Amino acid sequence: MDLTPFAQWLNHTFATYDYTILSALHHLATVTGGAATPFFVFVSLLAEKGIGMLLLGIILFLFKKTRKIGFCILGAVVCGGIITNVLLKDFIARPRPFVDINGIYHTWWQFVGAHKDTEFSFPSGHTTATMAAMTAIFLNTNKKKSWTCFLFVVLMGISRNYLMMHYPSDILGGIIAGGIGACIAFFIVKAIYFYLKNHPNFFISKIFFNFDLLMLPQKK
Repeated sequence: MDLTPFAQWLNHTFATYDYTILSALHHLATVTGGAATPFFVFVSLLAEKGIGMLLLGIILFLFKKTRKIGFCILGAVVCGGIITNVLLKDFIARPRPFVDINGIYHTWWQFVGAHKDTEFSFPSGHTTATMAAMTAIFLNTNKKKSWTCFLFVVLMGISRNYLMMHYPSDILGGIIAGGIGACIAFFIVKAIYFYLKNHPNFFISKIFFNFDLLMLPQKK
């Protein structure tokens, strides 16, 4: 299989790092008899196509108290998605670990259920979306407590590696892409809020600062 120079560099540079982590997770799968597989499949589904993170953003956006956080999450996931899926994946074109049917990763992938994905491997889209959303939360809340949300990023990365859908270096790429996407979104949202606060009579301003799902009239 012909690889791009970038994919070749990733495979060579991170070979030991990737193998060490993937072999450890395969060992976990074999020791537990695959008992952990349903759990990691569930975790992975929470960020499938970024939908779970977008839903989180939409839900938070509906409430006045959490609107800015939700808005930032939505922007972060979109920005992270552009970086990962538009700019990097097809350009780097790194095949997934299980593509080589004669390789050890293919065997490990089959052991945990042979879940399929057709896109390229670097960076991890699931990790990008999760990192983007969690970073957005971190940037907009009390950092003494909200740093714990990054534990979910770690869990998402582990789930993608356990299922042999990504190399661990793909997870690192997703963390970077998601973090950058969230920072971009944070400053964009900050600029939008600054504009809206200075134009209080603008109809969008009224929605942003007054609408709250909890305040909707209840049917009798």
